[in-house]
Amino acid sequence: MSRRAELVSTYARIGRTYIRWAPSLLLLALAVFAPLGLLHEVVINAEIGSFGFGNGLKLVGAALAVLAVVGVGLIGEVFYTGAVAISLTHPKEGRAPSLREIAGMVNYGPLIAIDVIYSVLVGLGVIAIVPGILAYVWLGLAAPVVEIEHCGIRAAFRRSVQLVRGKFFLVALVLLPIEIAGDALTKVVTGLAHHAFGGSVIAEWAADVLTNVAFTPFYAVAAVLLTVDLIREKGGGAELHSKPRP
Repeated sequence: MSRRAELVSTYARIGRTYIRWAPSLLLLALAVFAPLGLLHEVVINAEIGSFGFGNGLKLVGAALAVLAVVGVGLIGEVFYTGAVAISLTHPKEGRAPSLREIAGMVNYGPLIAIDVIYSVLVGLGVIAIVPGILAYVWLGLAAPVVEIEHCGIRAAFRRSVQLVRGKFFLVALVLLPIEIAGDALTKVVTGLAHHAFGGSVIAEWAADVLTNVAFTPFYAVAAVLLTVDLIREKGGGAELHSKPRP
């Protein structure tokens, strides 16, 4: 299969999986992003000047602001992807686990650590652009790996690199456009909410949550499908073998 055909096939499968699993994906997204959306809005609306940076530290302050915005934006997205990996690959009596069952199955320690470490690495890299993109792609499958293969933090990052090796452009051309489109949609919707409601944090929080609930499942499904495919390609036994809840 050519690279283009593989890319088109992957996007088609992402769309079909999203539609098929939409009810459980959206409910899970709401549970994750409702609280995190408020934190995101607090960071976005914070003014660097309020931290008292002097002229000599303004550049540092701006860099920290970029790191904070990128980091908070990714936090939750990574955790949610791990939870989706459970939903799509860990059946309970032949169907997807419930929210309560997922809550009991999540490897909280490793997944939260990966969430934070990945967000910091990508956020720091974004300041120089290219390192951020490389970190985003090479380490982007660590969260689903944790939940599919039940490995630790370092092992998950190493496994992500191993899976991406030889498939970098496929992973990049799937995950990066979804991430960019999701961020753009979120900015547009929150901007409209800001214009309509005069900068109300609650309105912007609601807009942020709604866009994340609608769009982040695309990213999560993409990451999980890529992870499962690449594990199988490299000799593993992962598969999507559970059915959505009725």
